[in-house]
Amino acid sequence: MYHYFEYRNAEFLEHYHKRSNAETTFHMTKSKFGHAARSKTEVVQVNEVLLKVFYHNICVVIQQMWGLGIEPNFFGSS
Repeated sequence: MYHYFEYRNAEFLEHYHKRSNAETTFHMTKSKFGHAARSKTEVVQVNEVLLKVFYHNICVVIQQMWGLGIEPNFFGSS
């Protein structure tokens, strides 16, 4: 792995950056919505986790709208 890192540094860092983004997203989601699924059945647990990811994405979009001063433009609005 050391030689891979030395000779293909840009490729190694590209993959590492993807990993750090995924770990950051997991940390943000778990810290905001909890680290465990509370449902009992597997199907409902999967739905609960998917909803947590969906809520996380909505929160990030709203945060960026406020932070960057972006006005939402919904379909059909002028």
